[in-house]
Amino acid sequence: MDETRAIDALGALAQPTRLDTFRLLVKREPEGVAAGELARLVGVPQNTMSAHLSVLARAGLVVGERHSRSIIYRVDLSVFRELTTFLVQDCCDGRPDVCAPLIGSIKACCAPATTSAARKKSHARQKL
Repeated sequence: MDETRAIDALGALAQPTRLDTFRLLVKREPEGVAAGELARLVGVPQNTMSAHLSVLARAGLVVGERHSRSIIYRVDLSVFRELTTFLVQDCCDGRPDVCAPLIGSIKACCAPATTSAARKKSHARQKL
C-alpha cells in the first residue's frame, strides 16, 4: 500500500460513525450486513449511512454486493491487511522484542472464540 492510499483509508476511518460501521463490519465477516441493517445498528438514518458507506467504499475499505433489493456490505480484508501492514511494517526497526507486545495483542484478539459448551467442559476438566 502506498502512502496516498493509506491516508485515504485512515481519513475515511477518522469519523466516529464510519469507524463504528467499519468495526461492526469486521465483526460480521464473512456474512456482511445489509445497508439498512447497518443504519439501524449504528443508529443513523439510511441516507446518512449511505453517504458514510460511499466514503468507506471509495477508500477501498468496504465493498457492496447487491442481493435482490438489498446491498450487503463487507470489509475488504485484503485492503484492511494492507493498511495494517503499512502501519506496522517498520515497527521497532527490526527489533522483535519491542514489537512482541503488539503481536501478542493481535494474536489474542484473533483467537477463535470458544463456545459456552466448550468453556463449561474445559472448566469441568479443570475441577477434576
